[in-house]
Amino acid sequence: MDDKLKLYQELTEAPGVPGQEEAVREIMRRNLEPYGKTLEDNLGSIFVEKMGQAGGPRIMIAGHMDEVGFMVTRITDEGFIKFTTLGGWWEQVMLAQRVTIHTRLGVLTGVVGSKPPHLLGAEERKKPVDKKEMFIDIGANNKEEAEKAGVRPGDAIVPICPFTPLVDPKLLLAKAWDNRAGCAVSLLTLELLKGEKHPNVLYAGATVQEEVGLRGAQTSSWLVEPDIAFALDVGIAGDTPGVKTDEAMSKAGKGPAISIYDAGHVAHRGLRDYVCEIADAEGIPYQFDYITGGATDAGRIHLWNKGVPALNIAIPARYIHSAASIIHRDDLENAAKLMAAVVKKLDSAALKAIRGH
Repeated sequence: MDDKLKLYQELTEAPGVPGQEEAVREIMRRNLEPYGKTLEDNLGSIFVEKMGQAGGPRIMIAGHMDEVGFMVTRITDEGFIKFTTLGGWWEQVMLAQRVTIHTRLGVLTGVVGSKPPHLLGAEERKKPVDKKEMFIDIGANNKEEAEKAGVRPGDAIVPICPFTPLVDPKLLLAKAWDNRAGCAVSLLTLELLKGEKHPNVLYAGATVQEEVGLRGAQTSSWLVEPDIAFALDVGIAGDTPGVKTDEAMSKAGKGPAISIYDAGHVAHRGLRDYVCEIADAEGIPYQFDYITGGATDAGRIHLWNKGVPALNIAIPARYIHSAASIIHRDDLENAAKLMAAVVKKLDSAALKAIRGH
């Protein structure tokens, strides 16, 4: 396994539900520190300041560290764990999933359970089980055993899915590609810019709590004070059975997607055109995509202060907001090439032209 794959494995296998991203932040910190001074906001978003030209445009590129997961709400008298979701989940992908519960005493393994289908009426079987009816079984015989094992309300619950290259070894299966993919692109971009001059100041890193309301994007905008911003996230890959082109336009392996619209952000036209021109000149493949539901950190960053031209660069991903998703390695690495090419060229004159659109 090469160094990049090792990084992808470490990022995706680390636990990091919203508000409890510590393990991911330590990986980011270790990889960011060689490039300059690191900055953190009070919620835990982390960036490195890579100085190119002092006084040049301040460019922010941000993944987000958190993944969709769950949180313990209570323990039943019988020792089962009730929980709430952190981020958007569809009940149909939750049942029978193995999970870990991260307690102050250590990590416990459990499984999401519910009433067996044999005990349901004919009409009930036709409907997904409501998440309120689900629980997690950690093998405790009663509440006291679960508490003694360390379980408390507020503990993080994380899906289990080992990092796995598939038949096509560039197709990578893992949990948390949403959005360790963006974290990886931030780090890959810095690697490509090592020793390179750029007419700006780059702030590369990742935010917290995106999945529960873009919260880290809001606080880290005040930390970075960007002139230009790129949210690095995932999109929906429209290359699986049943998905129509007009529902999801991007496909895994065909390049990073420039998101033109989502529920929180309309892509800045000038910045879109600037990025497309650079990608065309550099021969970097890219796609376009949009979603009518959901939003990314660009939705909060572009509203900072008097407004920030922003763009969401998305990695097409299959099966997001589930315990397992798939992305194509080339899309990650082409996204980083695109970001590095933009950073090497975006000077004050370019910023003025972009803002003029």
